[in-house]
Amino acid sequence: MAILQDILYRVNIRSVVGNLGLDIKDLQTDSRKVSAGTCFIAVKGNSQDGHGYIQSAIEKGAVCIIAEVLPGIKNINITYVQVENSAAAAGFMADNFYGSPSRKMKVVGVTGTNGKTTIATLLFRLFSGLGYKCGLFSTVQNQVGDEILPATHTTPDAISINALMKDMLDRGCSHVFMECSSHAIHQYRITGLYFTGAVFSNITHDHLDYHKTFDEYIRVKKSFFDALPSEAFAISNADDKRGIVMLQNTNASRHLYSLKTLAEFKGKILENGLTGLQMNINDLEVHFRLIGEFNAYNLLAVYGAAVCLGEDKQKVLQVLSDLTGAEGRFDYTVSLHEKIIGIVDYAHTPDALLNVLSTVKKLRQGNERIITVVGCGGDRDKTKRPIMAEVACEHSDKVVFTSDNPRSESPEAILSDMEAGLQPSMRRKYILITDRKEAIKTAVSLANKEDILLIAGKGHEKYQEIKGVKYPFDDKQVLKDMFELLGK
Repeated sequence: MAILQDILYRVNIRSVVGNLGLDIKDLQTDSRKVSAGTCFIAVKGNSQDGHGYIQSAIEKGAVCIIAEVLPGIKNINITYVQVENSAAAAGFMADNFYGSPSRKMKVVGVTGTNGKTTIATLLFRLFSGLGYKCGLFSTVQNQVGDEILPATHTTPDAISINALMKDMLDRGCSHVFMECSSHAIHQYRITGLYFTGAVFSNITHDHLDYHKTFDEYIRVKKSFFDALPSEAFAISNADDKRGIVMLQNTNASRHLYSLKTLAEFKGKILENGLTGLQMNINDLEVHFRLIGEFNAYNLLAVYGAAVCLGEDKQKVLQVLSDLTGAEGRFDYTVSLHEKIIGIVDYAHTPDALLNVLSTVKKLRQGNERIITVVGCGGDRDKTKRPIMAEVACEHSDKVVFTSDNPRSESPEAILSDMEAGLQPSMRRKYILITDRKEAIKTAVSLANKEDILLIAGKGHEKYQEIKGVKYPFDDKQVLKDMFELLGK
């Protein structure tokens, strides 16, 4: 419970009608969760506008309404606060209501197009291995110490974040590592949080269905670094052409990592194979269990962040050397009889797919073929579909195009959009199979001894969303089942 006036600290208020001395028992942006003593914050979302649910919230017991536009007819028993931005207000109010938990732990945010999950997960596992109790917010899962909690968004809403951070603090966490998606930044879900540090991985073609232009996508990512306090650190990928741009206006201390140019955290790949990466990092030679150049960047980012957090360099590398990546990120299995390498990866952008396929090509010892199964999500950025198809065909020997999460779209229409990016000369390379399970079965049947099979796009997800319904579906399990079924 908290006093309304206290939890409005830092909120940009336009007007107040009523009593600011109210006791507030709960904060909600979802009117369905309102109960007696709740402060309801009316937020304009992409598909719903909370302003339309103000009366419903009052009927369920809300004692205060926070809104950008106040209703014309007001209840004399309710306090109304008009604010400039309800979503931003929710962030500040949640931080205040839960006692600013992010200021009492070391919170590190990770943003970028690709690598967020792996970097955040590796940081969580690293610091857990160093003896700290940690919290994790990721696409795959949220975690408090050893307890795993399901994740519904890459970054939850502001109230959920602060509630979970308070729980993390109460349970003894000293460090929290959080994926910060561009949606979360733009929708003010991380507004009000205090970040000890921030990490930038890279930025490539993604989410243009939401941000509309690439420049806007970059601006949103950059705004995260612009808002950092002077006591924080910001670490960025010097090899990404926008890596330096991300740090241009930040007040935080600036640090760079790189494989290709001079940087504070400098790495060099000595060997890259199925047994892992042999790297030189700041003149120390280390073997890691992760595979691929993209993971070399992820490891450098994690190493740099750990050093910025004051950890011993050699101890950090020692613990990092034994860690595996996040589920569904270059997650591979080898078939029992024909030793086919099956790789499941979340790659769902052209750049991520190119990175994975480039790594797969380097793993070939001889004439092994690369067979790729890939699709594109429905109700998402359509412009990347033909590019994804082109990348898959250009860097694979055989491709099976199939459904990803078609959502409300027709799978056939999505495949048609992908096929539009292909030259007639590529026709012999690919086949179209809308049923994802059948597509994986076909790919396994096409594979010869020691071929490499990539199942891309869904990674850790345990479902497939079709016409608003989520059906159980696990790429890795289906792949293993098909290896067994077909005697591979």
